[in-house]
Amino acid sequence: MSTTVGRPHAASTIGVDVGGTKVLAVRLSADGQVEASSTRTMPGRDAEEHRLEQVVAAAARDVYDVPGPAAIGLSLAGLVDAARGRYLFGAHLPWRDAPVRERLARRTGLPVVVDNDANCAAHAEVLAGAARGARSALLVTIGTGIGGALVLDGRVVRGARGLAGEFGHMQVVPDGLACECGLRGCWEQYCSGRALERLARVALGRHLDGPQVTELARGGDEVARQAFASVGTWLGVGVAGLVSAFDPEVVVVGGGVAAEDDLLLEPARAALRGSLQGTAYRAVPPLLAARLGPVAGAVGAALLARDATG
Repeated sequence: MSTTVGRPHAASTIGVDVGGTKVLAVRLSADGQVEASSTRTMPGRDAEEHRLEQVVAAAARDVYDVPGPAAIGLSLAGLVDAARGRYLFGAHLPWRDAPVRERLARRTGLPVVVDNDANCAAHAEVLAGAARGARSALLVTIGTGIGGALVLDGRVVRGARGLAGEFGHMQVVPDGLACECGLRGCWEQYCSGRALERLARVALGRHLDGPQVTELARGGDEVARQAFASVGTWLGVGVAGLVSAFDPEVVVVGGGVAAEDDLLLEPARAALRGSLQGTAYRAVPPLLAARLGPVAGAVGAALLARDATG
């Protein structure tokens, strides 16, 4: 990798992004270079907590350098109490009100900071990505589910209890599809990697993972392209509601699914324009793919770790 982010620092830091299907670790060098990465498979949402912690610690160790990193940042999908270092709840991870910062610090022997994955990604994208220079930005991350973050006046908005940005669990269809969070009709049930796979499976009658659906769509398969169009349309509809609420300068879409700009973001842009009031009289914010791509959460976590260690 050759991404360079931020200001010089005395030592490297590590960022680990823990998602629904994989754990991605990166090492950020002293001069802001992403110089190493490692990916490990998640043990599953039903795995015991200590097993997940082993995998996270192992991914971090995969990218250790010599004489060693200064700190580790964890980017976690779900509700995170960053101030106390606790993971409260998430539909795709097994922790429940767990002292993750303390546990990982004990396993690695290093200072650890934790935050929500979208907050981490927003931190990175505003500093050196697609939202660079913007004072207000909206970030939507599309992976196994949906995460989100809002930046106002250059700062991530965390809310009264640090839990802001859970856009994926806004109800968009009353009594709609059941969500793993326990609710029904959540946005991420219609706009996510799993939604894409479900649409293709129903239409084609066989199980396909996200990369397979993407390959078919790229090859011109109309069913796969329609699955992307449906997810993209739901993305634009949901973003229109958020734009109405917050009026950002730019909307950045991150996560693995968002890499397919023409398949996903073109129908999303059309749906955004069609679902937003007063488009003849207002500026519609650009809807852009995250520049740092799938490493944004891990990079943001590494930057937070760097900030925490001075």
